[in-house]
Parts: sequence; C-alpha cells; structure tokens
Amino acid sequence: MPTTNRNKQKQGSDTAVQGTNDCSVVSKVSAAAQGYFQDVFLQHFVCKVARRAPLINRGYYVRCRAVDHCVRRFLHITENCPKRQILSLGAGFDSLYFRQQADKALNRAVVFEVDFPDVARRKAALINSNNTLRGMLDIFFSYRLLGLDVREQSQVEEALGGAGLDWAAPTLILSEVVLTYMETRWSDAVISWVAKVLPQSLFVVYEQINPHDPFGLIMQDHFLKLNSTLHALRQYPDTAAQRHRFLDKGWEQCVCLDMNVFYLGLVPEEERGRVDSLEPFDEYEVGYLIALSVQIIPVRMEGLGMATSLLSPGQVLLTGGSSRGGRGAVPRILLRNQEGWRSVNVEPSVDLGVRLYHTVTSLPGGGLVVYGGRSSPLNPIRGLFKITLDSGDTVKLCVEEIVCIGNPPPTRWRHTATVVSHKGKNFLFVFGGKNQAEAVLGEGYFLCMDQQHWTEMPVEGATPEARHSHSACSYQGGVVVFGGLDRREVPLGDTVVLKPNERGFSWERIELQPSPVPRYSHSAHVIGDKLVVVGGVWLHSSGVPGGAIINLTTHSSVEFSLDTTPVPWPLMLHSFCSELMDPEEPELLLIGGGGNCFSFGTHLNPQPITLNLRPVLE
Repeated sequence: MPTTNRNKQKQGSDTAVQGTNDCSVVSKVSAAAQGYFQDVFLQHFVCKVARRAPLINRGYYVRCRAVDHCVRRFLHITENCPKRQILSLGAGFDSLYFRQQADKALNRAVVFEVDFPDVARRKAALINSNNTLRGMLDIFFSYRLLGLDVREQSQVEEALGGAGLDWAAPTLILSEVVLTYMETRWSDAVISWVAKVLPQSLFVVYEQINPHDPFGLIMQDHFLKLNSTLHALRQYPDTAAQRHRFLDKGWEQCVCLDMNVFYLGLVPEEERGRVDSLEPFDEYEVGYLIALSVQIIPVRMEGLGMATSLLSPGQVLLTGGSSRGGRGAVPRILLRNQEGWRSVNVEPSVDLGVRLYHTVTSLPGGGLVVYGGRSSPLNPIRGLFKITLDSGDTVKLCVEEIVCIGNPPPTRWRHTATVVSHKGKNFLFVFGGKNQAEAVLGEGYFLCMDQQHWTEMPVEGATPEARHSHSACSYQGGVVVFGGLDRREVPLGDTVVLKPNERGFSWERIELQPSPVPRYSHSAHVIGDKLVVVGGVWLHSSGVPGGAIINLTTHSSVEFSLDTTPVPWPLMLHSFCSELMDPEEPELLLIGGGGNCFSFGTHLNPQPITLNLRPVLE
C-alpha cells in the first residue's frame, strides 16, 4: 500500500478512536445522572445529556468503580510520600483530577493527562471556558494536560519530562480502553517503556477480553463498524494472556480480574443493593469433557423471554417474548412433518397480551397453564390462563382465564411453574422469580388444579435460597430445582429436590461430585434419572456454558461443551426456550435466545437449533 494511503487510513482510524471518547463521556454522565456514582464535573464536558439504557449505566458504573478503586488505593498507600503522581494515557474527557481535587485527595500529587492533540485542545478549551472547572486548577499546577500521540515514545518522554514528571516518584499509570485501539506492537512498546522509565509505578489497564464468545463477537463487529478495531484482543484474549503480557514486558507482578469478579468480590453487598434499586432492570443475561454438535433448523424464528410447550412430538407452541418486530408476538406453532419444519401463526380466542419471562406448563389431563410474566420491569402480568388446542381445519387456541380461590402468590416473572402430585392430586408448584418490589422471591406456592385452589401444603426441610432465572423440572412426583441468580446477583449451582411424603412435601439438597458450574437463565429437562442442563450464563471468563448432565441417583455430574461450528452466527443460549422432542430419541430443540450486548447492539439467535443428547446420556 502506498505511504499516502497508509497515512490516510491511520488518520481515519485515529479519528474514529477519538470519537469513542465522546460516546464514553456521555455514557458516564448518564450513569452519574441516575445516581450510580457522584460526579458533578462530567456534565461540563458534554453538550447534551442523553439517558442510556440501565444495562449501559450499570456497565459504566462497574468500569468507573473499578478504576476509582485503584486510584483511591494508590493515593492511600502513598499518602506519606513526599511526591506522587498519576499519569493517565488517553485520558479523554475524564474528570479524575477534578473529582480527586474536590475530595482533597491530591495532597503532594500531580495528575498528568496525555491524549491526541485535538482531544487535549478541546478539553483545555472546555476547562478554560467553564468557571467551575477553571476554579479547580490550583496555584501549584497539580494538573498537566498534554496533547501527544502515546505511540510516539520519544516525544512523550520529552514532553512529560518538560512538564515536571518525576521519573523516580511513585506513579499510577491509567489506561482506560486505550491500549487496545493501538496495533499490538505499539501497545506492547508502551507497556515495556513504562516499566523501564517508571520503576516505582503501578499500571492499571481496563480493556476488553474474551473475543470469541458470542458477546465478544458482537462487540468486535461493533468496533469494526466504527473503524476502531480492538487490536489487543487477538493476541491477548483472556486474563491469563494479559498477565503473561505484562510479566513478559518487564513488570514484576500482574493481577488481572474480570469485572464480574471485581463487582461480586470487591463491591460490598450493601452497595450492590443500592445499585439494584436505582432503575428497573431485567437484563441479567450478558464445556469440558464432551462436545455435542448442534444443527440449524431452516425456519426463521427469534425471540427473548418466550415460553414454549410441547404439544406433541412434532408440535411446539411458542408464546410471548420480544423480537426485532416488537413485543407481544402472536402465538406460533413450530411444526415438523416429512417435508421438514415450518412455523404457523395461531389466533387465540383471548388475547394473551404482551408477556415476557412467563411460564407455560403442560397439564397431565391435557391443556396448558400460562402464568406470570411481565410487559415491562414495572408491570407484572396478573392471572392464570388455560389453553387448549382445537385442531380442526385450522389450528386454534382456546384460551380461558382460570378463576382461583385461596391466597395467590405475589405477581412474578423469571419463575418456574411445575406439576407435582400428592396422593393422587396434581398441583401447579410455583417457585422463585422476581417482581417490581422484590429482587428475588423464595417461597413456593401450590395450586390444586382440580379445585383451582391455592392451597397451603406442609413442606419440611430447609427452603432453598431465593432465586430467579433458575430451572425446575417434574421428578418422581416432585420437582428438581437447579441454579439461578440469588439476591446478590451471584449465580447458584445447587441442586435441590422437592419430594412428596406422607404429610406433604420435603426439600432435600443433593451434594454433587464434582459440583456443576453455577449458572442462570439456562434450561433443563429430566430424562430418566438424569437432569440435563443446557446453556445459561456463568461467570467464567473463558467460553460460554455448554451444559451439564446431573445424575440424580449417583449424585455425580459432568460438563459438556457445544460444537457450534455449523452455526454461522454467535449462539447465545440465554433467555431461550428448549423442548425435549422425544425422550426415546433424546433430541433437544433450542428456540430463541440472545440479549443486549452492552452498548454494542442486541443479538437474537435467528433460527432454532437441535441438539442430540445421546452421546452424553450414554
């Protein structure tokens, strides 16, 4: 490529990278405005405030909290040093200096900020034209803003030296989503250079990892469209690679945490509870020994938060959910015959309305029960409906509301509703979930289907921890519960069985060896004495969940992975549905799923897939 074209390409990429600063500061202002953290200075760096989605606000809260944790820790351990300094590379419109100065935390400390000349000029102009910001600059010149290309080491070193950087003083270097935008040879050179010229320093880097899971693929595509390629991801895709990177480049120690570990381990539970209460939030979704291959079903069908039920071996009913076309989709039936699969819309006799994260449960005597769900995180759905199928010339759904007596459970979504039996009577057992008032729900409720009566049944044993987004499957007259998300938003990995006894029911916890990986927003099915768990969300930094086989007799478990080679799009197995098409030929049909990928866009699995379970069951 001619030199002129290479320079133009580099300039275009640099301009795109500078644009990410504007997007980032608007998102931080949004999070601050909603009370996630206090920052009265950020608003002076934006022309117009825009409210971001709760998921984005949370993401920026964790990002800011993590960086602020490191800054405060550094200032604390160096408070008795005669001089200390913070060097922020690619600082953009960060308000770090102004926040710390307002907190009187910069005694004997100097903050140096380096960014592209255009960004530095814009920031300097904003500061000089604003009385609040200009008034925070002290007579000791504890704030130095330099317009430089971080890749030009000799220029950066000369300029920092001229601005008064003390190469021997304790120094905190910050790089908040900066190095990854450089070609790896440049970012590696920066890491080596800092280790050499600042021997008394700490280097805090915040940047993306895990490029090959579905979220990572969507993220990479987003930045590629912005002409802001994430270069470091290719060579340093995970925490282990990042650790080796710094150790190989001259650093004595390196600790690398993903933000799940930081949030659950270093943010107090009380603070996490405060964050949970700030905005309505219902987007919790962002293998080893055996690999199962998946196959695509050639039918266009997508959706999040749907509920399905197997009507017959070749018929699956889909209700509710949301898709690119909006919420409240018309119920559909997925049909399989000799010609293959097809999707058919069906008109219910009564409109079920907008409904997400509800349950549809098959009844032993025929028919289905629709329970719970929400239309938005502030609007739960009330009442129960019974559905029966009229298979005349055209398929119709007969829907009637079930009028119950007794004390009903609180409204909820992300719960389970499973059929259990006691002394010949069938009950709908509702467990867990959440609603607009409670982050998690823990009580169980029994609806006698014959009498349509919410009945209090004696239940012995320790009630499982409250949870939502778990699974519950009918098993030997009772129910087996696995996983979910607890009150602290920590994934659970326990297996608990509700068993019928002479008086009522009793809870029994099963201790498994080895323990399955905790997860939530998965699906599960009982086949014989085995619980088959598929998909979900976990906190492991590598890969996405495949599944697990839990032997309920031997109390053992084994994880399996999914070979998604036949799938040309990122496969996100959360907020999805699954149906066991035929226990004799153990094939799972996985429908829908996906989620919001932070600010990078929403991904929906466009087609169902099938999964043959025979290799893991044998």
